[in-house]
Amino acid sequence: MKEPRAKLSETREFGRTGMHITTVGLGTWAIGGGGWAFAWGPQDDRKSLAAIHRAMQLGINWVDTAPVYGTGHAEETVAKALDGVAARPYVFTKVSLIWDSKRKVSSSQRSESIRSEVKASLKRLRVDKIDLCQVHWPRPENEIEEGWRTLAELKDAGMVRHIGVSNFSVPQMEKVSSIAPIETLQPPYSLVYPEVDKEILPYAKEHGIGVIVYSPMASGLLSGTMTAQRIREMPDDDWRRRDEQFKEPRLSRNLSLARLLGEIGKEHGSSAGEVAIAWTLQNPAVTAAIVGARSQEQVEGIVGAANIKLTKDDLERISKFVRENP
Repeated sequence: MKEPRAKLSETREFGRTGMHITTVGLGTWAIGGGGWAFAWGPQDDRKSLAAIHRAMQLGINWVDTAPVYGTGHAEETVAKALDGVAARPYVFTKVSLIWDSKRKVSSSQRSESIRSEVKASLKRLRVDKIDLCQVHWPRPENEIEEGWRTLAELKDAGMVRHIGVSNFSVPQMEKVSSIAPIETLQPPYSLVYPEVDKEILPYAKEHGIGVIVYSPMASGLLSGTMTAQRIREMPDDDWRRRDEQFKEPRLSRNLSLARLLGEIGKEHGSSAGEVAIAWTLQNPAVTAAIVGARSQEQVEGIVGAANIKLTKDDLERISKFVRENP
């Protein structure tokens, strides 16, 4: 078993929630397993449990999940991993994506749907209160006020401790914040998808909203282990096979960027993926990064990101590549 240079010890204040979280958290999208629209292919539950346990051993103090990941399976796996654990990590989950008997996913933010989802998550997670509940997507947009109002009511009722949003624009955040304060935000953020640093992240910083970014390695593209052959061999139900960033001509550009990150990583004794994560953490608006892992080995390969301090030269080399390869 690999021992990283150091366990996670640094924490940051998570907005106004009162929680202090490690700068890297464990994401569980992939451990939901296969068989649904945005799956990552089949997953061995034993490896999932080992990944969660290893993350805790290395100091990660929060796990991000969602009901839709594996249509309930990720939440159930998290609960199984944490069964009997004394020093439990924070567990964050979501609402607004629902599914039918054929596992077809749709969106709802109607009050009765949100309430039903939270009750189901409490049962699957085996807890009496959710640490953080986030609106997964602002869809349908004409229901976001009803959904947010309901979450605020559930917080007042003691079913959730804190409430946040994910994938919201600034106008959408403005709209719901008049109902109840937004405590946290979860946007996509990486060198492949940096768009939120223009308006959304500055807005969050200005308003004291804690930010946990997802897909900092662009779903594995910047991990340093992705290749064209690996993509060709992905299971048919791995959503990445359909994503334009995993196809030419963007694929070659992204893999070249990963090679640059790998070169920088060598100078820090780290991997390309850890540099990609560290790049997101240097943004002053970002509290922490959600990093998915499907095995304990993958966990061991990401925690070092919390300890990397990118230099001005590192950041300029990355910026130069992005300017020259938009």
